[in-house]
Amino acid sequence: MMQEFDNRNKDIKIWIDGKLLNRDEAKISVFDSVVQGGDAVWEGIRVYDKKIFCFDEHLNRLMESAKSMGFEDIPSLGYIKDAVFSTLKANDMKDETHIRLTLTRGRKITSGMNPQLNQFGCTLIVLAEWKSSIYSGKTLKLVTANIRRNSPLCLDSRIHHANLINNILAKIEANHAGVDDAIMLDLNGFVAETNATNIFMIKNGNVYTPFPKSCLPGITRDLIIEICNNNNILILEKDISLTELYNADEVFTTGTMGELARVIEIDKRRIENKGGILIELQCLFRKLTEIEGERLTF
Repeated sequence: MMQEFDNRNKDIKIWIDGKLLNRDEAKISVFDSVVQGGDAVWEGIRVYDKKIFCFDEHLNRLMESAKSMGFEDIPSLGYIKDAVFSTLKANDMKDETHIRLTLTRGRKITSGMNPQLNQFGCTLIVLAEWKSSIYSGKTLKLVTANIRRNSPLCLDSRIHHANLINNILAKIEANHAGVDDAIMLDLNGFVAETNATNIFMIKNGNVYTPFPKSCLPGITRDLIIEICNNNNILILEKDISLTELYNADEVFTTGTMGELARVIEIDKRRIENKGGILIELQCLFRKLTEIEGERLTF
């Protein structure tokens, strides 16, 4: 699924280390760690009707990822919040907005892998764009990727890092297959997630999702688990095989960028999409976006 350019974004202002720059002028150093080795952590955050949805949850994960990566001189939560608010205000963005919040290890004194070369503190980038859910009104076709999702033995998926080659290779397989995204399996052959989202299946009225061992425990994923628990919908984490997905009553993906999206085909197998639980979950999720979030004051 190819995103299209939104003309409203042609003159947006982007925050880089305390400066708001036009998108054509927004640059970082070639010595920055994100350029040198994808050495950064990031969050995707959405704005609904003058509210930043799950803002604290995203910032907490950003800080935990930075701590796990051993970043030094990490900006304070207050500084990061002010940067986000300032960026939204500069662009007059109050709705239909997606924020790509990136924190890198920062600039190096010379090129190299050693984090001891980073002696200037972290680099903070706030990129806010006009962007509705990329899957709004769409259904997805998926294919199983040959590339496997990292296990904690290789790289813990709980670290929301910016080195996304693993996922990009899977996305390339999806592009070659002419479908929207790719399902990535763990090293034992069980379903982990897609290259861009968490994945759920529904069977006989119950909701299932993979253990968060080789997948990101996403913010939206956690919300769906909470919604199910609060509405007497049985939900279980388990090892899920491809055969189980093929024969599910419903399959859907979750993520900040795409919200909840229905899957209609996996590896050329049609998903029956019977039962209607996904529609209920989509409605309950939408209600949350209408009432939850940190309110903008400009």
